[in-house]
Amino acid sequence: MKTLAGLPSASEAAPDVVEIATSLAPSLAGRSAEIDQNDRFVAENYALLKEAGLVEAGVPAELGGGGAEVPELAEMLRILGRACGSTALAFSMHTHQVAIPAWRWRHQKVAAAEPLLKRIAAERIILLSSGGSDWIGGSGKAEKVEGGYRVTARKVFTSGAEAGNVLMTGAIHEAEDGTRSVIHFGAPMKAPEVRIEDTWRTMGMRGTASNDVVIENLLVPDAGVAFSRKAGEWHPVFQIIATIAFPLIYAVYLGVAESARDIAIDIAKRKPQPDLSLAGRMDTELRAAQIAHRWMLEAVARNAPSADTVNEVMIGRTLVARHAIAAVELAMELAGGASFYRANGLERRFRDIQGARFHPLQAGPQAVYAGATALGLSTATVF
Repeated sequence: MKTLAGLPSASEAAPDVVEIATSLAPSLAGRSAEIDQNDRFVAENYALLKEAGLVEAGVPAELGGGGAEVPELAEMLRILGRACGSTALAFSMHTHQVAIPAWRWRHQKVAAAEPLLKRIAAERIILLSSGGSDWIGGSGKAEKVEGGYRVTARKVFTSGAEAGNVLMTGAIHEAEDGTRSVIHFGAPMKAPEVRIEDTWRTMGMRGTASNDVVIENLLVPDAGVAFSRKAGEWHPVFQIIATIAFPLIYAVYLGVAESARDIAIDIAKRKPQPDLSLAGRMDTELRAAQIAHRWMLEAVARNAPSADTVNEVMIGRTLVARHAIAAVELAMELAGGASFYRANGLERRFRDIQGARFHPLQAGPQAVYAGATALGLSTATVF
């Protein structure tokens, strides 16, 4: 696909990470249908990503990593999404968990992020996200004990759980006075108090294996708590998380929509009288998704995460989802009956793109957040 006029492509900015993703794409695509049909995790694809050095791609070069920043990582994920949506979406969860401490190390001089980043580069560990459970409200229970906390929780939508080394998560601590705070920590996946429950039987993105992770009575030492915040309210760290993570996650859905478009065009070209209007409407919807995603990246480029950048990113997130879904629906129509056959790959992409509906901020809260921002009202508890 062509880049937007006047703006450099991410591939020009970081040829290494994009070239690696491009070289891996045929292998990922080759097994994606079988993985989807059999509800298998994309384990072989993860092995390829790790071997190719993409696990540490977002770690600053000074700390032993690839030095790729958010635009380059987004382009990497878009390319992976075109090949295999499940691989790209699961890997986007690791990627944003690396990009966030990397951004804080680069731009806020947060020295505490350095040990984790060095470990990712040296050991190629995989980070997991429990964002499906741990949005602004938090989840789970953290009981204060001597020297730390005892945590019990169930974390749903933990993409790539079986490949992960550390689950970046949190739990709610309720003080004696009733004050609720969320502690954030990394849970080692090999700890005996941590287990995976095989719950992932879904419409789409089947290969992500986004199973539940159950934590039972895990001791988190005080030194293992990265930070704590008031439950149910935005915190500056979560403004960083939201600003950086969602342009990466939604790059995947953009890639899925682009690949659906290409499949539909290929099928339509073989028809004696393809529907030109459908083709044009499809490309118009896709272009809107691409422009909205570029808007998200422009918000990141400010390097000043805030309530305002959260608003801009979340507006972009809604628009990418809306137009990417519409583009894939039109791709199905353009291809006609052929789109109903699994072998053509369109119906899988139709199922996978539906996942774009469900990440925060979903349509309702996002509209309230944007409205509050427009009217100059507080967004502290809008999530």
